[in-house]
Amino acid sequence: MPPAHTGAPVIAGASTPSSPEPHSPGRPGYRRMSLALFAAGLATFALLYSTQALLPAVSAGFGVTAGQASWTVSAATGALALFVLPLSALSERFGRTRMMTWSMVVAVGVGLLVPFAPNLEWLVALRAVQGAAIAGIPASAMAYLAEEVKPKALVGAIGLFVAGNSIGGMSGRIVTGWGAQLWGWRGGLLAVGVMALVCAVAFLVLLPRARFFRPASLNPRAVGRTAAGHLRDPLLLRLYGIGALFMTVFGAVYTVIGYRLVEAPFSLGQGVVGSIFLIYLVGTVSSAAAGQLVARAGRRGALYLAVTTTALGLLLSLADSLWLILPGLVLITAGFFAGHAVASAAVSRTAKTGRAQASALYQSAYYLGSSAGGTLGALAYHASGWAATVGIALLAVLGVVSITLYGSHAARAERRRMLAPGARGARAAAAR
Repeated sequence: MPPAHTGAPVIAGASTPSSPEPHSPGRPGYRRMSLALFAAGLATFALLYSTQALLPAVSAGFGVTAGQASWTVSAATGALALFVLPLSALSERFGRTRMMTWSMVVAVGVGLLVPFAPNLEWLVALRAVQGAAIAGIPASAMAYLAEEVKPKALVGAIGLFVAGNSIGGMSGRIVTGWGAQLWGWRGGLLAVGVMALVCAVAFLVLLPRARFFRPASLNPRAVGRTAAGHLRDPLLLRLYGIGALFMTVFGAVYTVIGYRLVEAPFSLGQGVVGSIFLIYLVGTVSSAAAGQLVARAGRRGALYLAVTTTALGLLLSLADSLWLILPGLVLITAGFFAGHAVASAAVSRTAKTGRAQASALYQSAYYLGSSAGGTLGALAYHASGWAATVGIALLAVLGVVSITLYGSHAARAERRRMLAPGARGARAAAAR
């Protein structure tokens, strides 16, 4: 059973320092925390996208279209988007580690039931429950890191968590792809469920107790006021929009790419299509390196580089040659994960209060983008082929560029306002 306290299960022999310091790189607590959250990201993202590489097999198994089969992905990501805010509010009252523990237990339990769904309707329903359970992990993890890690190490720590997400998404698709080729798509889903169970056990054993969490009262009105305050913050709104649009690109591309590669002229097997997701390793590197990228180019400079990389990848993917499609997917993946790591870290640093709600709103926007991208990308592909899916993705990229340019303009205008003579005089008077 999950622990009945706000911390993780107590490890024999562990002790809590009388004057604890936030975790920082090189310390044992930081390593345990990183490994635990890496395992959490691995398990949850393997489960969240477990049907994505299997969509052609699901379509064939149930006799449905690409758009209908895509709901097995969109239902999970959509439910995550809807439940992440209320579950993050519960984490403010009952603790980050407790929320992550319960979420992990339920998500893995449902994951072991998913392979036995008798029809598409049951499969979509179970996937929605699974997505709702997973919702308790991302925002709680971000808030946990913001509270337990030294500020200078925060971007790197979040980058490692996002790296675990990318490897989880990759390994889940590879395991299901080869499992489906060997035992059918239901066998593939069962294999990823067992893998997630192993990761969940590692998470429960390794995660350090939260030392800086302070429980807050569970007041729905207060949660609503906090969320409304975040939604009135122009910078947070821009970051939420950037996260949603980046994920629209990613959801569209990776929901549909399997259909394209199993059809002529490629005609690849299900296991080989699953192995295409090894490209996620590029995302692991780019997300972990996001902190250094921001240090050198600034947040907006890093975002410009991410969207340029993504757009180039989309254009390359239009070719009918696998030798151009694969580099295109590499660029799309690198750009997406770098942009996501930069935006999510900026949310955690921008929110001074209600960090769990701020991260939850980002996750809601992010996964609504995933649901929209997956469904729109599949419908576009069914109607007009891969070029239409790329068109949807490029529109989302243009949206990221527009938001970032507006942010740059707003920042310059604010600097001019603060440097104006009247503003300087007002600041001097306030100082006196």
